[in-house]
Amino acid sequence: MDSIMPVFATAKALVLSFCLFGFSVATWAAERVSIPHSKVSKSRNGYALNATIHYPLSPRIIEAINHGVPITFTQEVRLIHNFPLIRQYWHWQRVLWSSLIRYQLRYHALSEQYILVAIDTSKHRVFPSLDLTLDALGKVDNLTIPSEHVSEHDLTTIQIRSGIDINALPTPLRPGALLSDKWQIKSPWVDATWP
Repeated sequence: MDSIMPVFATAKALVLSFCLFGFSVATWAAERVSIPHSKVSKSRNGYALNATIHYPLSPRIIEAINHGVPITFTQEVRLIHNFPLIRQYWHWQRVLWSSLIRYQLRYHALSEQYILVAIDTSKHRVFPSLDLTLDALGKVDNLTIPSEHVSEHDLTTIQIRSGIDINALPTPLRPGALLSDKWQIKSPWVDATWP
């Protein structure tokens, strides 16, 4: 009887660990930024990227926004040239061009409006609700891709990803955000489709 109890306790601990791991993975996947639409189109100047990004914010982030904490979002785009080394099985990739676009989302308590600022250009837009702000933030319209870097479509990939820049948070919030999975909201790189 003594030899069976440690085995049962170990099995019980393993089952509990797998259940907790599965729950944390499901929670993490539910709060991940997604990019369901990402397409390259032909434009006057060469090529342009259009994408739709969904930002599922955790209650903790929404609470921070509503208490006046500015949140910075990043949208990264890169153009990659693939060199096939072993047929289609393995490629060497080189980044030909990249762009980082940063937006800051703030809530103005007196007017009860959300302000979205493009950090590089200082242009801002005002919205009456957080949902409308996130919809506008998630629309990438006609982002120009430099045509001098685009060669053959089958060897060139345009990728996009987006998320929250934790390092741009106010200093008192940063350590807690780095340790909390509620703030780790970022999408993986997503390949855009060519026309």
